[in-house]
Amino acid sequence: MIPKSVIVTGASRGIGKAIAIEFAKAGYNVAINCHSNASLLDAVKLQVESHGVCCISYVGNIGEEEHATRLCASALEAFGHIDVLINNAGISHIGLLSDLSLAEWNSIVTTNLTSVFLCSRSVIPSMVHQKSGRIVNISSVWGISGASCEVAYSATKGGINSFTKALAKELAPSNIQVNAVACGAIDTQMNQFLSKEDKEELEAEIPSGRFGKVEDVAEFVYAIATGNTYLTGQIIPFDGAWL
Repeated sequence: MIPKSVIVTGASRGIGKAIAIEFAKAGYNVAINCHSNASLLDAVKLQVESHGVCCISYVGNIGEEEHATRLCASALEAFGHIDVLINNAGISHIGLLSDLSLAEWNSIVTTNLTSVFLCSRSVIPSMVHQKSGRIVNISSVWGISGASCEVAYSATKGGINSFTKALAKELAPSNIQVNAVACGAIDTQMNQFLSKEDKEELEAEIPSGRFGKVEDVAEFVYAIATGNTYLTGQIIPFDGAWL
């Protein structure tokens, strides 16, 4: 039996790392990517390979066409097919919109949204050819409701949500499902700027009483990527009933 395969972007740490390991545990060959931290990505590669699967890694800004194309082409060449794409790469920026430079805006849009377009475009032809495939985009509850002092981040996640719904309609006739997970407060490095007091206050607002764990997200993403094929075009909040 030919092993299935998955591409996970932004996989050097946090949610992306947990997702890569979750799929490896299930026997998937895995292609992982990060923007620049090769040593961290190498460590993830070793963890993935410890589950007896093949892993390739690629370091580069996949918000740029050259790097996104190379990542996906390398995975297709190594594995022969791509079953799942997880668009996870993302950065945040905290601050007033009036203080945000154009360079900062462009960086967030490129990393969070353009990368989703480029990687999706790269894998779609092979998925259409095999008449199957899954694309799962990692979004945020701020893409649904918006967040003060995170306007650019919210805008990119809102863009991902609309992208997901539109692409799902486009690809449904080819038996390719496209969904997004809108994460709430997840215990990652992205939230390490919070003080202990701020974190406790935020946890008190979440009915489930805690931040989500990266392993929680990974298990949920795997379930979506391997579940019923009638689920497509959905933006699924994963926030412990927070919002």
